[in-house]
Amino acid sequence: MSRILVIDDQADVRAMIGIVLRVHQYEIVEADSVEAGLKAFEGSSFDLAIVDIFLKGTNGFDFIKMMRERIPELPIVAISGMTALDFVSSSPEFSDVVGLQKPFRPNDLVRAIEAAKVSSRRRVAAAQ
Repeated sequence: MSRILVIDDQADVRAMIGIVLRVHQYEIVEADSVEAGLKAFEGSSFDLAIVDIFLKGTNGFDFIKMMRERIPELPIVAISGMTALDFVSSSPEFSDVVGLQKPFRPNDLVRAIEAAKVSSRRRVAAAQ
């Protein structure tokens, strides 16, 4: 079973994501802040991360950079309700991060997860 770290400061968003992922047979660990996410990330291994870009005044991209320093091939889905995420794919360091705009439907989330896995595999293959 794949393990996914979900970092979002909105409890209702985490709950919805958790329901969708459990239905699709994923094991999830939830965090409501960068600090909680970092603690979970350092204490366990994950197959994918879903990270809100705006977390109680902090920048989710900083957290993504920290994760990538430790596990460069980690698939990541960046979510946001505050801004369009088109800039994610245009930034070279985040080119394989899949952006998903809130609110999203369950099927959109599942497609974003699959796209992040494919994108990560391509990144790993290109680096070899």
